[in-house]
Amino acid sequence: MNSPNPPPNPGASPPHAPGSDLWARAASPAPAPAASAAGGWERDVLEKLVFATIDEQRAARRWRIFSRLLWAALTLVVLWILFYKDTTATTSSSPHTAVVEVKGEIASGADASAEFIVAAMRSAFEDSGSRAVVLLINSPGGSPVQAGIINDEIIRLKGKYDKPLYAVVEETCASAAYYIAAAADEIFVDKASIVGSIGVLMDGFGFTGTMEKLGVERRLLTAGENKGFLDPFSPMSGAQREHAQQMLSQIHAQFIGVVKAGRGNRLRETPETFSGLFWTGQQAVEMGLADKLGSLDYVAREVVKAEDVVDYTRRDNVAERLAKRFGAAMGGGAVQALRSSLPSLH
Repeated sequence: MNSPNPPPNPGASPPHAPGSDLWARAASPAPAPAASAAGGWERDVLEKLVFATIDEQRAARRWRIFSRLLWAALTLVVLWILFYKDTTATTSSSPHTAVVEVKGEIASGADASAEFIVAAMRSAFEDSGSRAVVLLINSPGGSPVQAGIINDEIIRLKGKYDKPLYAVVEETCASAAYYIAAAADEIFVDKASIVGSIGVLMDGFGFTGTMEKLGVERRLLTAGENKGFLDPFSPMSGAQREHAQQMLSQIHAQFIGVVKAGRGNRLRETPETFSGLFWTGQQAVEMGLADKLGSLDYVAREVVKAEDVVDYTRRDNVAERLAKRFGAAMGGGAVQALRSSLPSLH
């Protein structure tokens, strides 16, 4: 006879109440996410970092290329500026007044050197469009040698090309500058310009007395008894002084001859004319050292009848200036000592 309630089976699971499966699933912890889902955000971050690094490297590479191209372009520009001859002497077929500046000290290696001025004048005379050449002068003087070279070339070029050359003085036209201007067909000045100083000088210092007071002994060795006669620390003998004076007198006579030849009958000579004095432009006109009052524009418009002005002045380019400054720094002491011993027209 069957029992209404069979005995429990030890190995069987206990019966569950309705809904117990849902309760169990809710109470039990959720299963762990898959490995691929767990690493997704990390992979995104790594990809972003990699792409950012690549973009940064590309930007840096592009900047390096750009900077190199920029430096190359700048280098080419600098080289062009350094080695470009700073001249305005271009051929112009239209009628014009050619201008060559004579400014600053007249000396070898300067802007107002015979080399530069003569080259500029040749270009100005050769140009078929130039009706006349004007030397625009503002100089206190300088080397009689450089001035003599320029003066001789003015005379030659005027005869060869049959063109007039005028000198227009701005502030100063003294000594070697007037040596140059004397070769002009006419000299125009401002009423307040400084003109003249027709003389020669050789300057220096003597420290022999000072050395004796200080107890300093000068040790100068020479081969030739007169080799060191311009040395400021050695006494100058009477014969040496006379020799130097003869040199200056000879150069002065050359200067006077150039002025007389250039000015001719226009010069009203007085005892002071060749004494080394200088005068205003108005006085210079009265003395025959200059012809008229007038500026560059006046000469171009009223005298040459060609108002268009073309500048033929030659100047050092930047490379030449740097080279000269470097050379001057290296040998400035020796050069200065040598130049101070040479006669000059100041």
